[in-house]
This record gives sequence, structure tokens and C-alpha cells, in this order.
Amino acid sequence: MADTASMHSPTPDAARPPTGHALELIGVAKRYGTTVAVDQLDLVVAPGEIVALLGPNGAGKSTTIDLLLGLGRPDAGTSRLFGLDPSQACAEGLVGAMLQSGKLPPETTVRELVDLLRALYPKGRARDIGDVLARARVTELADKRTTDLSGGEAQRVRFALALVPDPDLLVLDEPTAAMDVESRQAFWAAMRDWADEGRTVLFATHYLEEADGFADRIVLLRHGRVVADAAPAQIRALAGGRTIRALRPVPDHDGTPTAAQLAALPGVVQVETAGDRLTLRCNDSDAALRALLAAWPTLHDIEVSSARLDEAFVALTTDQPREATR
Repeated sequence: MADTASMHSPTPDAARPPTGHALELIGVAKRYGTTVAVDQLDLVVAPGEIVALLGPNGAGKSTTIDLLLGLGRPDAGTSRLFGLDPSQACAEGLVGAMLQSGKLPPETTVRELVDLLRALYPKGRARDIGDVLARARVTELADKRTTDLSGGEAQRVRFALALVPDPDLLVLDEPTAAMDVESRQAFWAAMRDWADEGRTVLFATHYLEEADGFADRIVLLRHGRVVADAAPAQIRALAGGRTIRALRPVPDHDGTPTAAQLAALPGVVQVETAGDRLTLRCNDSDAALRALLAAWPTLHDIEVSSARLDEAFVALTTDQPREATR
């Protein structure tokens, strides 16, 4: 049951409504020996926001979540949840969490586990067992023992446990790890239903499509620092430039442009060719497109698109720029 940070015993004033920012990290830093895991990190999330925390392995996502929940002590800086110390906010049931670490108690049914957790909260704070199971879409697992759960089923049960105190803030660390496609779809459908009530969600994930499709805001970490913090569309724009895709006619009466010729066009920074398909990544797509069509007017099926989230992720979180494919 260490998976759920909301399992502290509640305090008598648990019904007190939250105030201030949903979460606030100011100047937070954490080292492990000579390794800097979090480096003077600032992060503020308002109530009702859905925020994705992204970054490559070792960027500091899990450490940031641990410090946020009071599961570790920062070397510097402060962490507050609804204006409270993290341990107090969790004790009052304001926060629920799904973490990567820890295991579910063995030889216990899902229903028994949910009921046990409910007993740690005063009447009026914890949700009804049936409601929790239904919201997490694990009703069919209620009488299944934890030792018989698949990895994806166990993750869904952890989500149910996080919902028990009816938290105002839900913190998720790689919530869909070990889930198959169907389970991931069911999880995010349940999460959307819960978030539609105006709750606050912070989640770390390696699945960029989840961040792009669910988050109001994406925070990108690199080496323990925030390198970008904006809406998904703005994050994509930060990668800079656009991509031109086109097909050459067969036979190609204008001649087949070489990678070197395409790379020499104004505004083109990267070229990829595959059969009759051309892909040009540009910092000035207008200039590149005009020059491209002037030289090869029979190109067709032309598409101009902004950067994808994965392209922005690579551009913003790698230390060295990618070399162009020629």
C-alpha cells in the first residue's frame, strides 16, 4: 500500500476546503551524492489544471514527485500543497497518488484493500466502495486477489486506491506503465470523467500522446530543471519550424532532386527521402516551399505541418542538436 501517498491518517479538520495554489515548488533542489536530481526547480499549478510532467530518463520527474508529496526532503527550497506542508495535505485526504514504487499487499481482494484504505479516513471524506470501483472502472476486479492481478490490472487498482479520499489533487507517476492499449484507453476515459469535475491532476509519463491528448499544460524537465512550460500546442511551436512533405510524380519529368539540392533550398535545415516521398524540415517553410515548387513544379500531395510533440521533446531535452539525415 506504499503506492498511495494519500494513506496517512487524516486530521480532524479534513473537511477544510483547500486554498491557494494546488501545488507549489519554489527553488527545490535535491542531490544524491554527486548527482543533481532536481536543480532549483520552480513549479506552480493552479486548482483545476491538468499538467503533464515530461522529460527523458534521469530528468528528475520521479524525484520531483517524491519531493512534492513529502516522500523525500529537499536539500533546498519549499514544497506546498494547497498552502500546506505536503504531509498535512496528504493526511487530510486532499491528495491521492499513484507511484512507480511499492507493491499491493498480497492475498487481499481488491474490495478488501479499498475498504481497508477507507477506514483510515473519517466519515464523509472517503468515497463509497462501489463508487470508487466504478470510477476507476475496476468493478469486475473487486473479488480478485492482488496476487492474481496482471500488471495493467494492478495499475488500475492503484488508481482506485488514489481516489478513495476523494482528493482535490491527483499525482500520477507513469500511471499507464504495464497497461495494454485497451487498459490505457479505459484508464484515461476514467481519468477524464474524474478531471471533468474540476480536479487538479499532475502526471509524469513517457507516452507523449497521452500528454498531448490529455494535458492542459506540459512541463518539460532536463537535468532537473524546467526547460519549457506551456500548452501542448505552444510546446510543439517551441521546437521551431515546420515540415514540408511531398511526392514526386512517376515518371518525374522535372528530374529527381538530390538530397544535396534539397538541402540547399532556402529555409531547409534537414532532408529525408524515401522512394518518391520528400520530407523537408524547415526554419522558413514559406521560402522553402516557393523555391521547391519553382524548381520542381510537378511535385504533388504537398503538406505543410508544425512540429510534432515528439520532435519538440527531442529538440528541447537533448544536449546536442540532431544531425540532418541526408
